[in-house]
Amino acid sequence: MAPPSNNDRKRVKVYELKNNDWFDRGTGFCRGVIANEEAKILVASEDDPNRQLLETKISKDDGYQKQQDTLIVWTEQNGTDMALSFQEPEGCASIWDFVNEMQSRLQSMAQDDGMSDDIPDPTAASPPIMLPSPDLGNLHEIENHMRAANSTPGGREALAKFVLAERYVPKLIPLVEMAEDLESASDLHRLCSIMKMLILLNDAAIIEYVVTDEVILGVVGALEYDPDFPLHKANHRQYLSDESKFKEVVPIEDDAIKKKIHWTYRLQYLKDVVLARILDDPTFSVLNSLIYFHQVDIVQHLQANGPFLKELFNIFESADQPQDRKKDAVLFIQQCTSIAKSLQAQSRAQMYQNFIHNGLLDVIQYALKQQDAAVRVAGADILLALIDHDALMVRSYLFKALNDKTKPLTDTLIELLLVEVDLGVKAQMVDAIRILLDPNANSASMEALGRANHDSVAKVRGQLPTTMPHMDTFIQGFYDDSARKLFQPLKDLEERESMDNLSIQEVALYGHLVEVLCYFVKQHSFRSKFFILSENLSARVAQLMDCPEKHLKLTALKYIRALVALQDDSHNQQIIKSKLLEPIFRVLYETMPRDSLLNSACLEFFEFIKRDNIKPLVQHIVDTYREKLQSITYVDTFQSLILRYEQMNEPPPTQELDHSFTSVDSDTPARHLGLVNGGKWGQGLKEVDPEEEAYFNGSDDEEDLPGASKATNGASPVRALVDYPDDEEEVDILTSAPSESPQNPSTSTQTHSSPTTSNSGLDSPPERISEKRRREEDEEDELIASLSSSGPKRRASLNSNSSAGSLKSLRRKNPNISSAKENTTPKKITLSIPLKSGGEGGDAD
Repeated sequence: MAPPSNNDRKRVKVYELKNNDWFDRGTGFCRGVIANEEAKILVASEDDPNRQLLETKISKDDGYQKQQDTLIVWTEQNGTDMALSFQEPEGCASIWDFVNEMQSRLQSMAQDDGMSDDIPDPTAASPPIMLPSPDLGNLHEIENHMRAANSTPGGREALAKFVLAERYVPKLIPLVEMAEDLESASDLHRLCSIMKMLILLNDAAIIEYVVTDEVILGVVGALEYDPDFPLHKANHRQYLSDESKFKEVVPIEDDAIKKKIHWTYRLQYLKDVVLARILDDPTFSVLNSLIYFHQVDIVQHLQANGPFLKELFNIFESADQPQDRKKDAVLFIQQCTSIAKSLQAQSRAQMYQNFIHNGLLDVIQYALKQQDAAVRVAGADILLALIDHDALMVRSYLFKALNDKTKPLTDTLIELLLVEVDLGVKAQMVDAIRILLDPNANSASMEALGRANHDSVAKVRGQLPTTMPHMDTFIQGFYDDSARKLFQPLKDLEERESMDNLSIQEVALYGHLVEVLCYFVKQHSFRSKFFILSENLSARVAQLMDCPEKHLKLTALKYIRALVALQDDSHNQQIIKSKLLEPIFRVLYETMPRDSLLNSACLEFFEFIKRDNIKPLVQHIVDTYREKLQSITYVDTFQSLILRYEQMNEPPPTQELDHSFTSVDSDTPARHLGLVNGGKWGQGLKEVDPEEEAYFNGSDDEEDLPGASKATNGASPVRALVDYPDDEEEVDILTSAPSESPQNPSTSTQTHSSPTTSNSGLDSPPERISEKRRREEDEEDELIASLSSSGPKRRASLNSNSSAGSLKSLRRKNPNISSAKENTTPKKITLSIPLKSGGEGGDAD
């Protein structure tokens, strides 16, 4: 057989199986070619003919399978499952004939090569298999022949060809009824084993045939008698023959689509029920592939059928329609959305767009309000599927409803959540509310479409809403009105005296509300903060700590833990004011010292406060519960809390305070070392004034006076410090020291005598530098005070490098230092007046 012509191209879609999901690699034109003695299937992209979507080499071992009339499935040498879905059955038949011809040639060549070898090739084609005509008397022989053929790949292929060519399955069906009439259990068990082997041949044509109307009941009838359970009989025929399970809400005119619906239902039943225990991976893959491609064809046909969709959604607009038909319509839409989860993003987006255009959101609102629990569950399932597909699109319609002053879908969800008795529906509605109010949610479908390489991406993207509502506006509208309705049950707890008699529905509702509130605290920042503080919801959540249900206690503790983790002053003050830690201590005392989840959660709560050093809460806990904390000794968390509290309230040491201003070993002021403005005890001091700093660092105007020593940045350890009065404190030397008799009054100045020349310290032991410095500073303060109260004053300049000047500057910045120095006990003041004679100054008592 000649290969197809290069010009005879077949339009086809290329699929690749990834993570049990068929991935669409694109649409192109398929052709078979022979080059360099190799047969290949090539698929060139219809958009770019130079780009190959597929290039696969045909080998004799590849298990090519033709499924339906337009599908070819096979496995590549690397184990990847591939599929070609043709637009026309003729194109599929042409490529299938080419594949069969090429494989036959390769197998013939391999068989010829294998004849020259002593060892037979196990992959070589086996001779045709002939099975005897089915009869109750030769079932044992038929079973043995099939087991022998089933042991090799060639035998399996030959057996499958024989079964299809001879229409062997219909010949086995009458034997089931005959064996039942004779009550021959052994024959029925053999028929069951034969049917299992036929299905597990992993041939798609056989599997498709056994689910047809002609033989399906006979096949499942044989499979009812499993030899592994000889005393039990299944009822597969009764289940599949019940026609009430198939309901046409709207008549489907296409017979091919109607047949595919029946076939898909039967394939799913075979996979999930009949063969669930014995399925191997290849057969499971074939069944999944058949189901998937049937579902794709069904959904594509229905969503593109405008009259069908219009008639379907008109059922909900007419008041004359019976409730049963509306219920069936909701269940039908639920099945469509469930199938759409496995479709490609482009097909799924197109289906939802057509559904929404015909009124899908109105159907959801209708379903959620029904008394029938099955309808409510279906409506919630449809809504979640739609939100999972594109949450932003749902928000756009909600925002439109808010602008139109109509009731949004979120209000409907809230109303139903508060009265719903079905716990599963409650959980679904809470998930829907949470997703709709997620400020960081993105459109999954848009992302998938952006990654897809297909021409229709732009078309589908253009059909989606072009403007999305501003998320902040949407969330603000929720907090303005809907949030109070949602959390009203928590507000009502304020009037409840006891938490011991909660019903199952109340426990579930409170648990969901606290979970949602905890989610809002993390996601909505200031909006949730204002709402929680104004409604005092934290105190209501703390009430739940007194209920008997442990999981509800954990949920309430989780919420308080989330508040503390924010480290927000407003939330911390509310926790302290409302005494929210009191119930946590009660739970801790009730559960200690057991290593339970509840006890561990309470311990972790207090450990977190201690570890993050949340000071307001540490202060409150130790001040209020100190005795309780001291009694809990089986863990060291609370002892560490008390220690942290004492460290926070420990007064500053005096010595550290003295040395925080002036270094002992260095004459650099301590503010340059970061101890004044950045240190532990200097946080109350202001930043150094630039002009004042320049004044102290500048050179002294009178540093060249005779008899004055040139000290740099501090006092010399040998020469005495020269203390000049301030401009406002000019001193008359004669008035301030009448007992002194200077030789030259016009040029003399007043100074402190150095410690080495002081008359009072000749016989005393040496003093430490820090004590000597403090004594000098005290003497300077007393001298300044005495000079300030003297008579006539005159102007004098101040040495910028003196310690007295630096100390007075710090006293002006921090009055506490001045007052502390003024309270010291007065000591003896010794004056030394240097004389200007002979170039050196002499000391005089």
